[in-house]
Amino acid sequence: MTTQTRTARRPPSRTLRLLAVVLGLVASAALVQSPAATATAGQSGHDRLAAANQAVRQSGVRGIAWYVDEAAGRVVVTADSTVSSADVAALEKAAGADAATLRIQRTTGVFRPLLSAGDAIYGGQYRCSLGFNVVKGSTYYFLTAGHCGKVAKTWYTNGSHTTPIGATVGYSFPGNDYALVRYDNTALSHPGGFTAADAFVGEQVKRTGSTTGTHSGTVTALNVTVRYQGGGKVSGMIQTTVCAEPGDSGGPMYDGTKALGITSGGSGDCTSGGTTFFQPVPEAANAYGVTVY
Repeated sequence: MTTQTRTARRPPSRTLRLLAVVLGLVASAALVQSPAATATAGQSGHDRLAAANQAVRQSGVRGIAWYVDEAAGRVVVTADSTVSSADVAALEKAAGADAATLRIQRTTGVFRPLLSAGDAIYGGQYRCSLGFNVVKGSTYYFLTAGHCGKVAKTWYTNGSHTTPIGATVGYSFPGNDYALVRYDNTALSHPGGFTAADAFVGEQVKRTGSTTGTHSGTVTALNVTVRYQGGGKVSGMIQTTVCAEPGDSGGPMYDGTKALGITSGGSGDCTSGGTTFFQPVPEAANAYGVTVY
C-alpha cells in the first residue's frame, strides 16, 4: 500500500484575513471614483482654463501678458521685472482652485508702450514709427500704433513740425492698439509692396522701427493679452522674441511681403533682448476698411 503524505492546510491567521480585507477595499476604491473626484476631473479642461484666464484678467496686476495654451492645458503668464512675489501670489489666489493651470514665467525689463521723442513720424511731443501704407478708394493712409494716435492729432516728418504728413482719423487704444493716419501732404510718396496676413507660432519675422532699425525674431504666441505698466490693456496681440525700444511703436512687423503686425510695446532692449507685442495687421485693416498694398 502506498502512503501519500499531505500537508495540512491551516486556516489563515487573523492578520492575514485583515490584510485581505484591506486589499479588497483598496482594489474597490481604485474602480469607484467619488462624486467629488468626478467633478474635479470634469473641470480639468476648457472650463478650468476659462476660469483661470478670467481670474488673471480681473486681477488688476500690471506688467503681465498672458494667453491660453489649450494643447498644454495651461494659462501662460509672462511677468516683467516689476511684478513682485506678492503680485504672483495675488494671481494664484485669484485663480483659486484653478491655480494649478497657471504657468508663470519671467522676462527682463518692463512692459510698456514703446512711445518716445526722436525722429521718424512726430506728433505732439512724441515720435513713433510709420507702419504699413494702406488705401481706401483713392485716399491713402498709413497704419501705426493706437497709443500713438491717441496722443497726436497731426503727424509730421520732422521734430520741428514743419513738414506735415496728415491727420489721425481714428485710433483704438486700449483694448486694441492701432491707428489710421491720412496722407494730406500730396508731395509725400507712399510706396507699398505688402499684403496683410496672419502670423503663426514659430514664424521667423522682422521688425523695423525708427529707434533701432531692423531686427529679427520668432513668434512665440498668438491672441495674447497684455496689461502695460502705466495703464492700458490690449488683447489679441502677437508675442515675439524680437527686440524693440521706445520710438519703435507703430513700426511694421513682417515676413517677406506679408504684413503681420504693428509694434505695440514690450520689455527689454536691443542690447540685452526682450519680449515685444504686436497688433495684428488684418484686424486693424478690417476695422477701417482699408487695404494694405
